[in-house]
Amino acid sequence: MNDINTQHLLEQIRSLSSELRAEPAPVDRAGESGGFGDLLKSTIDSVSDMQQEASELRRAYEAEDPGTDLTEVMIAAQKASLSFRAMSEVRNKLVTAYQDIMNMPV
Repeated sequence: MNDINTQHLLEQIRSLSSELRAEPAPVDRAGESGGFGDLLKSTIDSVSDMQQEASELRRAYEAEDPGTDLTEVMIAAQKASLSFRAMSEVRNKLVTAYQDIMNMPV
C-alpha cells in the first residue's frame, strides 16, 4: 500500500481552501470584443450573406449564365432557407425566454 503523508495532504487542502476564499481579481473587459450582441449581429449578417448569394446565383441561372449550375443554385437556396429557419427558431426561443423572465414574480 502507498504511504500517505497526511500533513502534506492537509497543507494542500488548506492552501486550496484559502485560494477559494480569496477575493477574485476584477476582470478588465474594456479591450475585449465579443459578447452576445456581437455574436447575434454576425449570425444575422451571415444569414443575410447566404440569402444574397442564393439570390445572385438564381438570377445568374435565370439569365442563362453558362458558368452557373442548377445544383449550385439549389444548394445555395437550401442553405439560405435552412439558416434563416434556424435563426428564426433561435429568435423564437429568445423571445419565449424573455417573456418567461418578464412574467416571473419579483
